[in-house]
Amino acid sequence: MSRELPVVAEVVRNGVVESVHRGSLIGLAPDGTTSIDIGDVDAQIFARSSLKPLQALAFLRAGWQPGDREEIALACASHSGEPAHLDVVRRILAGAGLDEKALDNTPDLPLDTAAARAYLRSGGEPDSLHQNCSGKHAAMLATCVANGWPIEGYRDPEHPLQQVVRDTVTDVTGDDIAHVAVDGCGAALFSCTLRGLSGAFARIASADGSSPEGRVAAAMRAHPWLVGGTGRDVTTLMTAVDGLVAKDGAEGVYAASTADGRAVALKVADGAGRARAPMMVAALRRLGVGDEALTPLATMPVLGHGDRVGEVRAVF
Repeated sequence: MSRELPVVAEVVRNGVVESVHRGSLIGLAPDGTTSIDIGDVDAQIFARSSLKPLQALAFLRAGWQPGDREEIALACASHSGEPAHLDVVRRILAGAGLDEKALDNTPDLPLDTAAARAYLRSGGEPDSLHQNCSGKHAAMLATCVANGWPIEGYRDPEHPLQQVVRDTVTDVTGDDIAHVAVDGCGAALFSCTLRGLSGAFARIASADGSSPEGRVAAAMRAHPWLVGGTGRDVTTLMTAVDGLVAKDGAEGVYAASTADGRAVALKVADGAGRARAPMMVAALRRLGVGDEALTPLATMPVLGHGDRVGEVRAVF
């Protein structure tokens, strides 16, 4: 970031501000003009898993033929590793004539605590199927098969698949990619700005349903649980706001848009995930989106001996 960023959230314990989070946030009006501009929204960041809807768009543009909307939703997901999530991952792979052995994402346990405990009790160990990005990687592999590209090395930034992703990110964000990195799951990761990310989400969320962008939006709206999972704030957010398309990301990133093009993209500078949802709710409300259904996400609890003694709240 090019300058000191403003405080965007506070952590309050028993009435005392214990910690603060700095960050950046942009909110767009339906006509694409900027309604909220906090921090440095034109700095290049890694959107992490908030980039997944753009990656899924790239797969569709490249000729991936998913069996249904559930498969598209799983390609956009940082799923919790619950059994129904894994069933869809296996379907994506089977549609391409592959199985989970083809996955090359980082082995891990399910994000969902109950699912992880059950898996460990059954003798399971970290693997690529249960890792939260396996839906994206399955769709990457299926896109390679559809195009006759090698599945070996599909994570490499120079692989034809990743070049399509790069071109799509550039197209829908309007950003010239300044940085290329490796995401936590091992896939290539292309940087963008919060301004570009918000515009990309607005483009996806407001698109005609027959277009690749519209198909991504329709799948996420139809299956918000697949995009996240049980108890996940991204699932709650999309369920609470009709027509909203939203995706959380690591290191304090979040992006969302309504069908009329009102959009938000944010990043917590220190990467803290606990401030994301309160910031997103505050921004959506400033844009006139949401009602009482968003109240559970407006603050995050701060606990003392298991009891709520404070909150994480947005302060911009």
